Amino acid sequence: MKRNTGFLFLLVVGFYLQTFAQETEMITKHELQAIVGFLASDELKGRKMNTDNERIAAQYITSRLVEANIPPFFETYLDSFNHKDKTGFNVVGLIKGHDPVLKNEYVLLGAHYDHIGIEKNTQKDAINNGANDNASGTASVLAIAKQLARQHHKRSVIIALFSGEESGLLGSKSLANKLKLQGIDLYLMLNFEMIGVPFTDRDYDVFVTGYDLSNLAPSLNTYTSSTMVGQSELSRRYNLFKRSDNFAFYKQFKAPSHTISSSDLSNYDYYHHVGDETFRIDFDFMTKTLNKLIPGIETICNTKTKTIKMYETN
Repeated sequence: MKRNTGFLFLLVVGFYLQTFAQETEMITKHELQAIVGFLASDELKGRKMNTDNERIAAQYITSRLVEANIPPFFETYLDSFNHKDKTGFNVVGLIKGHDPVLKNEYVLLGAHYDHIGIEKNTQKDAINNGANDNASGTASVLAIAKQLARQHHKRSVIIALFSGEESGLLGSKSLANKLKLQGIDLYLMLNFEMIGVPFTDRDYDVFVTGYDLSNLAPSLNTYTSSTMVGQSELSRRYNLFKRSDNFAFYKQFKAPSHTISSSDLSNYDYYHHVGDETFRIDFDFMTKTLNKLIPGIETICNTKTKTIKMYETN
């Protein structure tokens, strides 16, 4: 009897240890709140390109990559680019693949961390904090990257946080050009944009821009055993495929390059507005959605062949 009781005790302890280990390997609400809260704080004054506040944001993002044991893709994390008389800094890390062949194929996860800065000619709140646009996307990429860095994946993963999106997609254009010159084999680019607020009238959680251009959306649904990814008619109408950082990689590589989002300008009244603040972000939704998405990204990093493909067009 004592022996059976002891065995039962060990089973219970083992169960809770396993459960705890699984929980610690998941994205947490706390880490998303911490990242968005820092980037969208009043102290960073809207993270406009070519400002000290944007550089502080870049250093913070760098510290998160260091903490996750993700080394830089280039010699340093900060990859600068110039536009006219202004300088921006992409932050670029690399999770190396472990397959001797597939490690030379790259999945790129990206988001822009810059925003539009200070509102002029106002007597009240003048700071465009940019919580949903796009501290939420930046937090999503950093949190996913932290999880991927703990695993062994066949393909290599580039983690890219872009500057200059609000100034004309400048950072992503610069990085896409550099990677093209290096001749890397880009399999897929997945960009995260405004993912902090849920829809209330859809039967899916997120949409991808350029839905009809590749099989990414149905593949993610298959990989996650869900219907989490859908199609936004507004995204098609406003051609959001060409309006975010995925587009530069599509142009350079003609590889599947899409933005994933939960805001298509219909469910958030604070786009480019001083009211885009941290307290409006639904962190429970973000946490659930990203944890649901991770198995799909892991599958993309590990399939033996490139299963995500562009559709042929006439």
